Amino acid sequence: MTEARLRSGACVRPEGLWFERSQTQLLADPIEGAGELFAARLGRAAEPAGDGAPLLAEAAEVGHLPFIVGEPGAHGGQQFTAGDDAAAATTALVQRGVALVVADLPADALLKAADAGAARDLLLFNVGATDDRLREEDCRANVIHTAPTRSMLADALAQYLIWKQWRRWFLVVGSHAEDQLYGDALRRSAKRFGARIVQEKVFEDTGGARRTDSGVVQIQRQLPVFTQGAPAYDVLVAADESEVFASYLPYRTWDARPVAGSAGLVATSWDASHDQWGAVQLQDRFTRQFARRMTARDMQAWTAVRMIGEAAARTRSSDPKAMLAFLKGPDFALAAFKGQRLTLRDWNLQLRQPILLSDGRMVVSVSPQEGFLHQVSELDTLGIDRPESKCRLK
Repeated sequence: MTEARLRSGACVRPEGLWFERSQTQLLADPIEGAGELFAARLGRAAEPAGDGAPLLAEAAEVGHLPFIVGEPGAHGGQQFTAGDDAAAATTALVQRGVALVVADLPADALLKAADAGAARDLLLFNVGATDDRLREEDCRANVIHTAPTRSMLADALAQYLIWKQWRRWFLVVGSHAEDQLYGDALRRSAKRFGARIVQEKVFEDTGGARRTDSGVVQIQRQLPVFTQGAPAYDVLVAADESEVFASYLPYRTWDARPVAGSAGLVATSWDASHDQWGAVQLQDRFTRQFARRMTARDMQAWTAVRMIGEAAARTRSSDPKAMLAFLKGPDFALAAFKGQRLTLRDWNLQLRQPILLSDGRMVVSVSPQEGFLHQVSELDTLGIDRPESKCRLK
């Protein structure tokens, strides 16, 4: 097998994995009998494949890598759905000899895909689902997570708010299930780091269109009243993953207070304004190639493919077991433009990573914050630590 020289652009062919610099395009192939769920691979195409899933094409120019995409409309407009077809599609991929899958699926579909591929040693990389249960009671030994958990995002935000001495929180949680999960994570973080939730309110999603001719007037009248009468607080923290109300909160609260959580100051694995530690080079490459800004999910998929490339080059193998053993071991560390090396938590296969705090225009700070110490890694102050973990990999 040819020696790995990824930095210089040379090729590596470790038994079925193919890496070649700057000449890859995305090809989407329907899997027969899998409904609207597609597998895709990266390789040289006769014609450009458009801007679908550019996150994978940018990811260190890795070729011939199948992946599963969920969430209709994600990744540059390609329409993929998963649902009940995840297990069938995974089985079809395995039958085609696929051993590595980058998956952007909701939690339940990801578990179906993982279970379907477990018997055949399929290794999946979760780049989209932030559910803590996927790393805890529902963890799987064949799923590596490059997407941060809700608890990691909440802890990153909480550390900064505590550092700022904004200890009194007014928590507003949406009425959808994912909003409640983020709300749970924020409550846990408040308790963990010594913040106090002085009041909590639920914003009910009653439907309707806010963006009508009278929408601005309605919002300007409703939101101040909604936030009126709260006990003295330092910051309003919103849990609104459904994107129903949080973006309307800044500058519209009854009291002049900062907003954080799902709007205002937001915790994220990546932001298009991030330019430290060489990130501007990656941002510029991505923008030139795909004519849009790089998102957190793009970065999570980029990181997954970088991990695959690193493991394949170091182990000189495409065997999933060998690659997983390397990624879990002490020799693995990944540079990802975040100022610290990224490593894998061996107890639940979650990638350790700094979390950016952005206001949408610039990166305000990066967590973990100074002074939050840990006996193993300061990155383990973000999210559920080993002693509290319910994960039992098997």
